[in-house]
Amino acid sequence: MSSLIAVGFKDEFTADEVILNLRKLQQEHLIDLEDAAIVIRNKAGKVRIKQTQELAIDGALSGGFWGILFGFIFFNPLLGWAVGSLAGAISGAFTDIGIDDNFIKDVGKTIEPGTSAIFVLVRQATADKVLKDLSRFEGKVLKTSLSNEDEAKLQAVLLKP
Repeated sequence: MSSLIAVGFKDEFTADEVILNLRKLQQEHLIDLEDAAIVIRNKAGKVRIKQTQELAIDGALSGGFWGILFGFIFFNPLLGWAVGSLAGAISGAFTDIGIDDNFIKDVGKTIEPGTSAIFVLVRQATADKVLKDLSRFEGKVLKTSLSNEDEAKLQAVLLKP
């Protein structure tokens, strides 16, 4: 079962640094992320969400491949590619997997202007190594599905200077 973790940061840039760090940890097989997103609330108070998975692009690429394949079968690969890419892009744009976008927006509205937050859905992690690596980032746990004990450990690590 995946765990949802939302952590807020004191500026607009730290969430981007943390996501890069988590991707590095994922390449080292220390964490397995199902989904991740960043929310930034600029100084004017406008909320912007950055998804780490662009489903419309993935859908277009996949649809394009299948379209070309069926196009070759039916002697019109260009038409097959165009139709497949369009269908894949539309399908990807309307598909919502992982963290609910409305939840991200709602939490994003609660953070202070000029700050950011990261939302991660973690399948599994080597907790001691991941927490040690995250200890250099100062943040505040906003929402989580972790146990109270695990949430307290995470918050303690994030509060260390």
